[in-house]
Amino acid sequence: MEKNLRQQKTTIIKIALFGPESTGKTTLAKQLAQYYETEWVPEFARDYLQEKWEENQHICVAEDMMPIAYGQVALENQKLSVAKKYLFCDTNLMVTKVFSEMYYGFCDALLNEAALEHDYDLFFLTDIDVPWEKDDLRDTPEGREPVFSVFKQTLIDAKKPFITLSGDKESRLAKATAIIDNLTIAKEKGFSSADFVEIYEHGIPFEKILKQLKIFKNGIAKSNLISPATVNKGILSLTERDFEEKANFFDLQKAALKLKKFVPASGAASRMFKFLTAFLNDFDIQTETINAYINRKKDSNLSIFIVAMDKFPFFEALDKKLREIYPDFETLDRDYKNYYFIKLLLSSDYFDFANKPKAVLPFHQYTTHIANPIEEHLNECLHYATANQISNLHFTVSEAHQNQFEKAVASVKEKVEKASGVQIKIGYSYQNKSTDSITVDVKNKIVRDNKGALVFRPGGHGALIENLNELDADIIFIKNIDNVIQNHIDKITLYKKALAGVLIEIQQKVFGYLEVIESQKIKENELEEMVVFLTQKLNIQMTKDFDKFTFENKIIKIESLLNRPIRVCGMVKNEGEPGGGPFWVMNSKGKISLQIVEASQVDLTNKKQLEILAEATHFNPVDLVCGIKNYKNEKFNLGEFVDSKAGFIVEKSVEGKAVKSYELPGLWNGAMANWLTIFVAVPLITFNPVKTVNDLLKPAHQPQ
Repeated sequence: MEKNLRQQKTTIIKIALFGPESTGKTTLAKQLAQYYETEWVPEFARDYLQEKWEENQHICVAEDMMPIAYGQVALENQKLSVAKKYLFCDTNLMVTKVFSEMYYGFCDALLNEAALEHDYDLFFLTDIDVPWEKDDLRDTPEGREPVFSVFKQTLIDAKKPFITLSGDKESRLAKATAIIDNLTIAKEKGFSSADFVEIYEHGIPFEKILKQLKIFKNGIAKSNLISPATVNKGILSLTERDFEEKANFFDLQKAALKLKKFVPASGAASRMFKFLTAFLNDFDIQTETINAYINRKKDSNLSIFIVAMDKFPFFEALDKKLREIYPDFETLDRDYKNYYFIKLLLSSDYFDFANKPKAVLPFHQYTTHIANPIEEHLNECLHYATANQISNLHFTVSEAHQNQFEKAVASVKEKVEKASGVQIKIGYSYQNKSTDSITVDVKNKIVRDNKGALVFRPGGHGALIENLNELDADIIFIKNIDNVIQNHIDKITLYKKALAGVLIEIQQKVFGYLEVIESQKIKENELEEMVVFLTQKLNIQMTKDFDKFTFENKIIKIESLLNRPIRVCGMVKNEGEPGGGPFWVMNSKGKISLQIVEASQVDLTNKKQLEILAEATHFNPVDLVCGIKNYKNEKFNLGEFVDSKAGFIVEKSVEGKAVKSYELPGLWNGAMANWLTIFVAVPLITFNPVKTVNDLLKPAHQPQ
């Protein structure tokens, strides 16, 4: 035997099976070779040691390690010469290295060097969740966990690309082939094995990565605006009496319904304090006055913040802490006082507000205490999302922030429940990492961080359609975490209940029609009534050739139009707030429908589109009430109603470089594009977002 530990160079994809004894490596190697009609490399040590045992019952000793290593490499190179596209290695020198270190406390330098240098496109780390099988050469089955940990750590330390395989032999084969097929595509597209494993461990299906790269290359078609939705032309207008009647109707119905409030609350409050962060990064108190900085930067936000500093609900707490830190604080120059105030507000050692979720920040000063958005949402939930003395509230959070949410909830929940006599049930969910986007530069080349790792960014609030899809409720109220109010909760309650009343009225009508259709006893006049309802109440335009359909095909068409989730969206008058608005939009198939459209979805170089955008009279305040069950009380699969072409390419910055990432169709934009949609004009009092810290100075957030 030639004593050579060098691998032959090859373009064939080599997969190494790696793990402790009796973890299914041989079985899987055989299965994969058969599946891909190629070769597999057996374990040289097995025949070598079996022969020793049969001859004189000699077991493996340290001196056997190098002969085993030479034999294994020779066998692998031999099989490689006849393999087709893939080669599956039941074992490899890394396994020999691990056993040498475990059993004999050392590894020959030549073996160690070769084991680390040997290259495989992927390692499958075989889990210990399969039964241990005894034979002449295997040790005891006890202590498998520590041995498995050693194998795993070896791959990590050697920086080898690996994926752990668990399950029975059928599920392992299915997982392995899916992984190998995607790895093959990834290699063809220029991804390294390490890249592929990063994507896999992030939970993003590789086909999604390919779709994202295609989107970056080809761009996203802009929305085709036909006209703005206006009052009585897509937006329902109600009188105060109408609102009261709809709210009362909801109150009469709610006992039979499961209600839930859904609050998107992921992420930190960094944007809220963006202008203050910029100030600290660019200001030198030794060389410049704050007033000079404000003039230099034309920063009116900073000027407002400083002038009204004592109006913020957190002022007293910061002022007290400043006097503890700086005993001579009172004698300091005003610029130093203001500078230290802002620094303390954002300091990671103290208040760290920009890195905390908005939900836990002090928003409202009451005579007895200071309330954060969590407390305000709990109070709101009691008022309009309660039935049978139970109120359900669900927050989407980032995993890093859940503990802060739970502490904030625990501090007020009992107090709120005791005062109201209502039990509040709180749920949490995370934005699924599998919805994240890979990041590219302006030339669509994949971006890496300073350690060479891929850069992923969250897929936007559109990812939360998956979270919404997991909820079990008849009526779901949706409202953003920062859209809370200190005063007039009775008014907020009225309009929220009224929107729910509109939803239930529409839903009952829709369900009634679908039940008639299912009974197969529908009459011509009933069909005509349904068409009127679709066009006049639901703003759905029938296709031009609908009248030419047969009676049966008309029924099929109407059923498909009616059997959808329903959303009722409050719309406020447009006063220049950034964000989406209601429009009539034509899709690529010529279908016109009501949609909420963001400015970023509009071709701003198109004069006509720009004019339509400017004519918008209303704004979307993210004030929704949703019905996600069908007439049989079954949950819809909300993923089936997403317009997958309505995503966004967003530009961000990573380590000072311009990059692009993909955001999914927005939760109340493309993610709900194919729902039944009703827009209702609601008063401005329902819209009180806190986008920057200075918004807390507005009347809706100040004590009265």
